[in-house]
Amino acid sequence: MIRTIKTCVLGVGLAGLTFHVPFILALPEIFTLYAVLERNPQTEGGKVNERFGITPKIYRSLDDVLADKDIELIIVGTPNETHYEFAKAALNAGKHVLVDKPVTATSEQAKELGRLATSKRLVLYAFQNRRWDSDFLALKKLLAEPETSDKSLGEITDFESHFDRYRKGLKGTWKDQPLPAAGITYDLGAHLIDQALFLFGRPTRITAFIQNMRGVGDPTVDDSFTIIFHYDSGARTRYPLTVTLRAHCLSVRAPQVRYIVRGTRGTYTKFGLDVQEDQLKVISSPSAILEERYGMEPEYLWGTLEKIEADDLTVTKSIWPSADPGAYIDLFRNLGASIRGAESPSVKWEEATAVVEMIELAHRSASERVTVGVTAS
Repeated sequence: MIRTIKTCVLGVGLAGLTFHVPFILALPEIFTLYAVLERNPQTEGGKVNERFGITPKIYRSLDDVLADKDIELIIVGTPNETHYEFAKAALNAGKHVLVDKPVTATSEQAKELGRLATSKRLVLYAFQNRRWDSDFLALKKLLAEPETSDKSLGEITDFESHFDRYRKGLKGTWKDQPLPAAGITYDLGAHLIDQALFLFGRPTRITAFIQNMRGVGDPTVDDSFTIIFHYDSGARTRYPLTVTLRAHCLSVRAPQVRYIVRGTRGTYTKFGLDVQEDQLKVISSPSAILEERYGMEPEYLWGTLEKIEADDLTVTKSIWPSADPGAYIDLFRNLGASIRGAESPSVKWEEATAVVEMIELAHRSASERVTVGVTAS
């Protein structure tokens, strides 16, 4: 019998209680929620007990966590500016590490952590969970359609990915503060960039517009961005490809545009966000994650295909279903298998490093008001 992985979650805010603790508890055959870092618990059992009725060990300092030899895996779900420091300390203590996105504030920090994990033969895994969004899984299937398929979009020439919302004021959290890795580009941009790199690889050039549109809070903390990845025609595609990644803080449309993908034979359009985050915020028991309807997107949000027929005159419209449920739990299954040596990580650390590198280049493009080149990996 394979022993479970004793896990400590650093931070029991939104990230810890919504995106990490429920999955650790939902997979008792792989993980044990052994401890959490909660510096100022308001009750004897802490926040995990308040929500899920489970009482792990509660540590109040990182040093105490690192000194516990029973802990195998540390999940870093603390504010962005702590990711590098906490992950490095955990690796030096001989622990496997799952780091929330963005993994670090700089690509050099990410590279350093990658080298450290390799030298110590430890798993260092990036929490790029939105690769397991229901609509992204559907999109991957669509783009994998063979060119001979009547569902194929042909050569992709234009790709738009949006994460818009309407929020006039500040949240009143650390995310509003001018700290390392602050702002929406590091936050939501990390998701959109990761998906784009996964689908299309590194761009040739980047043009970006990053700003504090609302004019509230610290002006250096951005709340909106438009990032354009330019891909030249060549080995990857016969046509130039433009990828536009966008997050807007004052968009009032509901449901929001999520994807618009244009190809030489058709267009795919998708509205609305994956439902898992909303479900995770309200579940009372982690077992709900394993229920059949968990992660299933409602049919009214499924994407549509508009296809050009062979006569180049007729346009047909059909539904492209998000038939597979969203599955953040598969990230954790893969994480556990990677720690036990049964699988390789689905999210490579080099990929997470590339996300931070693209964010750095986007900020440079925006601040200098130029298009910047991207070196080969």
